[in-house]
Amino acid sequence: MAKYHQGKFNPKNPHKYKGDYTNIVYRSSWEFHFCRYIDAHPGVTKWSSEEIIVPYRSCVDGKMHRYFPDFYVEMTNKMGKKEKLLIEIKPYKETVPPTVQNTKKNKPTKRYLNEVKTWGTNSSKWNAAEEYCKDKGWKFVIMTERELGIR
Repeated sequence: MAKYHQGKFNPKNPHKYKGDYTNIVYRSSWEFHFCRYIDAHPGVTKWSSEEIIVPYRSCVDGKMHRYFPDFYVEMTNKMGKKEKLLIEIKPYKETVPPTVQNTKKNKPTKRYLNEVKTWGTNSSKWNAAEEYCKDKGWKFVIMTERELGIR
C-alpha cells in the first residue's frame, strides 16, 4: 500500500501544466512518482492534477457527488497518436470487489463493511468517469502499483 505522503509538486516543465503550476498537490508517494514521470515525459504536452470534476451518483447513499480524478493528461503515444486521458491512482486491492466474508456467526466485520462501501463508492465514480470520457473521446485509466512499477 502507498505510504501516506503528501505535499506540493514543483514541476521542472511548468509550461506543460494546465492550471496553477504553483499549487500542484499530490496525496501519496505514488501520485508524486506519477507527477515526476509525466512532468518529464516528452510525449506529454499538457497535464493537470485534480482539476476536472466528474459528477456521479453514489450507489452507497443514492446522492449526487463530485469526483476529482487524480490526473488529466494530453499526450502523443508510441504510435504517434494524440490521446487525452483521465487517470486515477489506486492500490490494486481497491480496484477489485472485496472477497465475500465467511464468518461463523454470519455477521460481517467492520473492515469488510468498509471495503464494500469503498468498492461501491469507487465503482460509482469510475463508471461516471468512463461515461464522461466516452462523451469527450477520452480514455479513463486506473493505475495501480503494478502499472507504476512500485512494489
